[in-house]
Amino acid sequence: MSQTYELKRDLGLAAALAIVIGTVIGSGIFRVPQTMINSVGTVPLVFLVWVVGGALSLAGALTYAELAAAMPGAGGEYVYLTEAWGPVWGFLYSWTQMWVAKSGSIATLATAFFEYTAHFVPQFENVWVVVGPFPIKYGQVFALVLILVLGLVNYFGVRFGGGVQVAMTAVKVALIAFVILAGLFYSHPVTSDVAPPNVPPLATGFFAALVAALWAYDGWNNVGMVASEVKNPQRNLPLSLILGTCLVIGIYMMANWAYFRVLTPAQVGAHKLVAAEMMQHMQGPAGAAIVSIAAMISIFAALNGSILTGARVPYAAARDGLFFKSAARVHPEFRTPGVSILMMSGWAALLVLSGKYDDLYNFVIFGSWILYAMAAASVFVLRRKRPDMVRPYKTLGYPVVPVLFLIGAAALEISTLKDRPVQSLAGIALILFGLPFYYYWKRRLPSDDDTVPISNFR
Repeated sequence: MSQTYELKRDLGLAAALAIVIGTVIGSGIFRVPQTMINSVGTVPLVFLVWVVGGALSLAGALTYAELAAAMPGAGGEYVYLTEAWGPVWGFLYSWTQMWVAKSGSIATLATAFFEYTAHFVPQFENVWVVVGPFPIKYGQVFALVLILVLGLVNYFGVRFGGGVQVAMTAVKVALIAFVILAGLFYSHPVTSDVAPPNVPPLATGFFAALVAALWAYDGWNNVGMVASEVKNPQRNLPLSLILGTCLVIGIYMMANWAYFRVLTPAQVGAHKLVAAEMMQHMQGPAGAAIVSIAAMISIFAALNGSILTGARVPYAAARDGLFFKSAARVHPEFRTPGVSILMMSGWAALLVLSGKYDDLYNFVIFGSWILYAMAAASVFVLRRKRPDMVRPYKTLGYPVVPVLFLIGAAALEISTLKDRPVQSLAGIALILFGLPFYYYWKRRLPSDDDTVPISNFR
């Protein structure tokens, strides 16, 4: 009989914090301010939106902290949904993450990385190769290789992958801090408050800006996916979720202060890459190059964190018998879910070549946030269903705080359904397409026991 190996708790508080900060701060802080100022028109309203979006995200982190500390198992939301709502919901979450949401996010991040690299190597964006009937950019090949290399980095041990995450997040924060300080100490701050043209009505614009802010804050929940590899999870998971989210809020507020100190609202609204425009305004092409480097490192850390965390979701499903059995294997030496990492990385790499990852990701935004909301609502279900469960941390401000997060999720859902009705409904269909596979794997289980194996909570 072959020996079964377990994942190791090799991630300390620094690595857990780096996962939260590193996966939240990607390219959003460099791009989102344009959408926000064009939606609300004034700087004070932009800051109000950042505060509201940060408060909603922090409400989510406070809610998830209770769930993560009580059930520190691989898979994050997969565990919470399975325990609170039943295995079919956990499976649909893992199905969505594996084939569309997380893999599509990885493909998108890798592509954004090569787009910034094109600032220094224009051939990445402009030169094509033809493979059979398919034209492929050099940059796509570069993005594919980057995904596979980071997949191998994380294959060779969670401590190694976590170390890379800590190092890259530290460099990322330092570079962003440099950009912030450059703006705050700029000797010729703007005095004009000319608003961008064609600002929509206040209610409509505020809602659109809030949606953009929530996307910029997205990713704080990823640390729960590697909960089974975090040391002292009852302490470090709540601390990393809450402290990491608070630090991100602070970084975002300071960055926007710097942007609007150097550029007028109209200038911010006219440029997609606002940080690059700010540095270009102050220091010319060299400043824009610094921002490109900062964005590349920021995206690199987010990409590594996404691979590190995302591969644990199909692993958790496979361990429960609801995915390919090989995905549940833990490498005997490196103690990582090696097969699951290679599967996630390989599929994301193929999505890069297909060029369809944006379409896929947009399809499942609506359905994914239904599952996120259900995961947050698990705190209510499990307090009633499992009052005996040991809860090392209980949500601060319960029940108001979880309700606030659910309100934010509902706002995002309404906006998505309104803006993309066809994609939203098609995304639901795409998620439900996993049901036949769920029943196939469920029939192959040795029993009809619908509980989560206790191994998932180790």
